[in-house]
Amino acid sequence: MGSVKDLEIVKKPTREEMGIGRFHFSDRYSVFDWGEMPDLIEMKGAALCVMGAYCFEKLKEDGIRTHYRGLVTTEGKLVETCELEKPVNVMEIDLVNVLRPRSYKEEGKLKYDYSMFTPSLTNFLLPLEIIYRNGLPEGSSVFRRLKQGLKPEDLGLDHYPQPGEKLEKPIFDVSTKLEEKDRYVTWPEAEEIAGLTDEEMEEVKNKLLRIDSLISEIAAKANLNNEDGKIEFAFDNRRRLMVVDVVGTLDECRFTYKGLHVSKEIARQFYKKTKWYRDVEEAKKEADAKGIKNWKSICKSKPPKLNPKLKRIIRNLYMATANECTGLDLFDAPRLADTVKEYREYLGENDGP
Repeated sequence: MGSVKDLEIVKKPTREEMGIGRFHFSDRYSVFDWGEMPDLIEMKGAALCVMGAYCFEKLKEDGIRTHYRGLVTTEGKLVETCELEKPVNVMEIDLVNVLRPRSYKEEGKLKYDYSMFTPSLTNFLLPLEIIYRNGLPEGSSVFRRLKQGLKPEDLGLDHYPQPGEKLEKPIFDVSTKLEEKDRYVTWPEAEEIAGLTDEEMEEVKNKLLRIDSLISEIAAKANLNNEDGKIEFAFDNRRRLMVVDVVGTLDECRFTYKGLHVSKEIARQFYKKTKWYRDVEEAKKEADAKGIKNWKSICKSKPPKLNPKLKRIIRNLYMATANECTGLDLFDAPRLADTVKEYREYLGENDGP
């Protein structure tokens, strides 16, 4: 069980062979690594499932290997998105092994041992999460990291960026995936901890460009700009690179519509104005300083519920985006432009949660 989707294991992977799994997309959501939040957003799971499947099918058409096998109907039939008559929330995938680095303490700091990841290993999830950035909208973590000492040249930039800036060419960030709290690492460090060769790392970067471009094309169907997003990779049982988890959805990407956020960022912005968010930031800092593995255990508060009107707007945004990006019109939702207009009006009426 994950924070937003559950994994059903149909056939376990072995050391040599991939297994089969099914993602059951829920109506839960998560922000700031908290896990399950106190609300459910109706139809969100189905919207994510259909949109993610559509993106995987487009990647396949472009010759990019993925772990996607198809969508599962309520009758148990495996289909592609073009065969759907109504929304579904179950996706079938190939399963690989997830090898978690061993955690230990050194001089009061939490460290991780990645020695099991070698260039001869097969059939496993890369312990990395890669972020592509086509723009730097307000709310991007880049600005927080720049304030903390990151230099623009570390990101491949020749100047200090401004919120809302569009980049001439994409930049890529990489972070850990299987630690208690994700942390950004350099590309040489990422290559080392994942046990990649130089050629494999080059293949990762080349595929990132193609995936980013394809997601941008899909988002443009709904007049959305693909600002940034996250991608995960694995090696199959022949150590061939494939895209895994889910790509191209409102949870994996940060899309904007004429400068306005249309993604999970809406919930993030709501919660950033709460006391709970300040408690989360303090707990993470304290956990880092003291080598505490579970920062949530020292957080002083729990997240409040979403504003009911905002919750309805978010629900419609997920469904409308799935309709217009896929062209399938499976969800009963207003047009995206109308929902964005309602969201703008909401923002004008609400300065805080």
